[in-house]
Amino acid sequence: MFRFFYDLIVIILMPLILVRLFMRGYKAPAYRRRISERFGFYRFPKYFKPEITTIWVHAVSVGEVFAAQPLIRELEKLYPHYQIFITTMTPTGSDQVRRLFGEQVFHSYLPYDSSLMLSRFIRRMDPKLLIIMETEIWPNLITVTRGMGIKILLANARLSEKSASGYSKFRSVTKRVLEQIDIIGAQSEYDSERLIKLGAKPEKIVVAGNLKYHVNISIEDKSNKPLFNELKASARPIVIAASTRDGEEEKLLVTIKAVLRKFPKVLFIVVPRHPERFDKVFSDLKKSRVICARRSSIANLGDNVQVLIGDSLGEMNSYYAVSHIAFVGGSLVNTGCHNVLEPAAMSLPILVGPSQYNFAQICERLEKAGGLLTVRDESELAERIINLLENKSKRMKMGSIAKEEILANQKALPMLVKMIEDLLFTD
Repeated sequence: MFRFFYDLIVIILMPLILVRLFMRGYKAPAYRRRISERFGFYRFPKYFKPEITTIWVHAVSVGEVFAAQPLIRELEKLYPHYQIFITTMTPTGSDQVRRLFGEQVFHSYLPYDSSLMLSRFIRRMDPKLLIIMETEIWPNLITVTRGMGIKILLANARLSEKSASGYSKFRSVTKRVLEQIDIIGAQSEYDSERLIKLGAKPEKIVVAGNLKYHVNISIEDKSNKPLFNELKASARPIVIAASTRDGEEEKLLVTIKAVLRKFPKVLFIVVPRHPERFDKVFSDLKKSRVICARRSSIANLGDNVQVLIGDSLGEMNSYYAVSHIAFVGGSLVNTGCHNVLEPAAMSLPILVGPSQYNFAQICERLEKAGGLLTVRDESELAERIINLLENKSKRMKMGSIAKEEILANQKALPMLVKMIEDLLFTD
């Protein structure tokens, strides 16, 4: 009965969903493309072979795709004759799939959570296993998949207090959905406990750790582009503000001006999280009387430029590689912080604001170890940056500790691979 009414509600809301999709398309035109896929009409390429075993990975957006990368790479090695199909829900997630995997995987947007749309899509794909990254507890996604006899793994599962509170309002439904999942690989004991409170069976949960720790710690920036070569050779101190969110650049401006008064040669690299905000961020910072340049419009950077807007895709490693201090955005505004492990892998000292719920356990561990510092606001951020610029040995020590913390926590991948092996080869 619940599924009937749930499907009915999805159908009734569809006009509003489409309106929202088109409204988002004004800022990000990619939302208006490939709309048919969101209704389950994916045009399977000729080289997709239904008779070949397919592993389906669902990763909502950029962060989940990034987290899934080491797992997918390992599956490609272990099962070279299998097909990997990745679904996402956002254009940025889709772009990330293309950047990381190219034509090595199949990719589509996930259809809306309607049993009819999902059934058509899943039946044609015919996967043997669905791996859901993090926590996407969509009733029809899980129920329809399970109803077709497909095994389900909830991998890298995390559940913040805020999300748990939201799901608890529909505990009976959530419990019924969680019970259909074959096994859950939770990031931490906290996540495991919250999932159990929502109805997951304790015997189905394994605390596997966080896949995001499996960043490539031996990564080297191989960019040979003139701008990055210039920055590598420069004697200027460089501070990156990565994945900044709406409202955060205004706060950062206070930090930037305070640091420049003390260290006028510092270069700030500001990389907004969403591409549709590149123009606005550049315009706003330029109006504030700091000297700005855009990565997309220059090949070389003059000594007078104070802020470089990182308005490019796929170059985050290059930005981190030339930086000496990293501030990770989404944390001075209440959006829960972004990936602190990327700068940690590059041995950078890390600064974050107070909003950290997306990476709560990771930030806590990094801070406890000494590789990360939490700041209350933009003024304290300026103080911390100035202190680190004055103290090279402290910068180097923090960066070294951050990288060591990653190495000490890389257990999730082998544990998840074992779970997948059991699901694939056990009836």
